[in-house]
Amino acid sequence: MKLTSRNSHRDIAYFYVGLIISFSLSGIFLNHRQLWHPRSYVYDKKEIAITPLKKDSINESWIKNFTAQQQINDNLRRFRAEENKLRISYENHDVQVDLSTGKGEIESYRTTPLLGQMTQLHQDTSNWWIYYSDIFGIGMIVIACTGMFIEKGKFSFRKRGWKLAVIGIVFPLIFLYLLS
Repeated sequence: MKLTSRNSHRDIAYFYVGLIISFSLSGIFLNHRQLWHPRSYVYDKKEIAITPLKKDSINESWIKNFTAQQQINDNLRRFRAEENKLRISYENHDVQVDLSTGKGEIESYRTTPLLGQMTQLHQDTSNWWIYYSDIFGIGMIVIACTGMFIEKGKFSFRKRGWKLAVIGIVFPLIFLYLLS
């Protein structure tokens, strides 16, 4: 096989096609995580009733007792009592309780199969994944650069493609400027 831009572009793209699709989909999901978070979905919702209490009486020890009473075997992230609502966040559970009535609910979460694992690709920081991602980034640069020289004639990079490339660079810069 001859080493040409077309061959390099094609073979590197074939090699990374699965990762390109996974990164693209998980990126889209993460962009919209305020509406729907693919890393977790509610699989159980349980109504609870506790003795009504004042928000001043809620502290670390009360939260530990509550966690044990409700048989929540999960790591506590944070809790807060505002106005008449108590919110407790665990890694895989969320609790909301109306302090005046003592009524509330516990939501349990699981990772969405396949989609949750794909989003983990964007957030993983293990050494082997960082190196693989760096190689992937270099592969994407090679795909972009070799892609510029595949087409000949009036649709070539030199005749037409550079204009689209400039727009493709300027467009995100405009958003960065507007969002900062």
